[in-house]
Amino acid sequence: MGPQHAYARTARLEQLADHPLTLNQGTLYPALVRLEQKGWIRGTWQTTENNREAKYYAITASGRRALEKQTARWKRLAGLVDKLLLSES
Repeated sequence: MGPQHAYARTARLEQLADHPLTLNQGTLYPALVRLEQKGWIRGTWQTTENNREAKYYAITASGRRALEKQTARWKRLAGLVDKLLLSES
């Protein structure tokens, strides 16, 4: 997706969701700050298409590695939950 500002990221996530998903600033911005502090994303101030200043975020190399690790972890967890649910039916 390339670098995007927080509002564009939110709009894209809401568009991709299979069910209604609403992200508010109180959820999104603290998460972006944490990801930036960990070095997983980098924010740079740029001018938007509407001529406003906004912080654009892009994933870093360590962010890509962390994403791969967390994706594998999520798949293992989801697989376990799936097994548990199937064994209950």
